Amino acid sequence: MAVYKIERKQLIRSSMEELWAFFSSPDNLAAITPSYMNFRITSESSKHGIYAGQIITYKVSPILGIPLYWMTEITHVEHYKRFVDEQRIGPYSLWHHQHYFEATVEGVWMTDLVHYRLPFYFIGNLAHRLFLKRQLEGIFDYRYQQIESLFSKAPNNSVSLNV
Repeated sequence: MAVYKIERKQLIRSSMEELWAFFSSPDNLAAITPSYMNFRITSESSKHGIYAGQIITYKVSPILGIPLYWMTEITHVEHYKRFVDEQRIGPYSLWHHQHYFEATVEGVWMTDLVHYRLPFYFIGNLAHRLFLKRQLEGIFDYRYQQIESLFSKAPNNSVSLNV
């Protein structure tokens, strides 16, 4: 069974505080997810910010509009540095998503590092080659563009946050 990897790095012209507030609130995920996925959070919002052990549930329709249930757990949090979400229930047999933040004089470098594995052995690997890899890359391309748009168009680099 293959373990695949997606790694994306992006310089975001924002303060660390503003960026952390945006990315550490699950309520903002819909703003950076393609609309065709019908992404919807089904768990209650946390008014206390992100924390290790936090469970977040979603409905998402990545293929043919078929709704899937997805549950992730925030397993690690180092404020203003990184957090990790791992799928507990969902379409992958492994989903481990690391989010890193590094402040610089130009802005904040954000790195997404995802390791994932598909179910159904060779069928999953075939689906990955045929369309899933391209779809995931498209989702992360969309995220990159939305983040650029959100943080470059806002006055004084401030964005509207759902926290």
